[in-house]
Amino acid sequence: MVRAEYIIDSWKNVRQDTIAAVEEFPAGEFGYSPAADLQTFGQIGRHILVSTHGLTGMLLAGDTDFAGPDFRARIATHTAHIPETLEPAELVRRLRESVDERAPQLAAQKPEFWAGMMKRVDGAMVTRLEMLLWVAEHELTHRQQLFTYLRMKGIVPATTRRRLARLAAAE
Repeated sequence: MVRAEYIIDSWKNVRQDTIAAVEEFPAGEFGYSPAADLQTFGQIGRHILVSTHGLTGMLLAGDTDFAGPDFRARIATHTAHIPETLEPAELVRRLRESVDERAPQLAAQKPEFWAGMMKRVDGAMVTRLEMLLWVAEHELTHRQQLFTYLRMKGIVPATTRRRLARLAAAE
């Protein structure tokens, strides 16, 4: 059985690497995108913040239908305080604050809360715990986009640096 604590800890680890990517990307290049039809680095970073803060806010508020036509309006009630554009240092601060706020709130929920059924954004019926896993996976997907942009700028992501350090230590 998967435990909520495990998913919350995993999400916190993903967030730390998201923060590292934002910190390490050249601040003057947050408008960088490898192609005209792709989001910029800064837009992806903000999307991670807004989506995870909004989705976890909706979960904690007891919302059980994430697929309804008013989804964007409902998520906006949890993210209205986040400006459309954020300077890099402000994005880092808000990414930290969001996970520091949400993780304990999520961890405080009882098993019955996590077992409750709800409708995910694609209409699938899932438990709240499965939805939380989906939120963490969503951030992980977008974090990988940030990592790709880092690589395109010649910057090695934190996860790779840690793996290389472990390999070097084992030699």
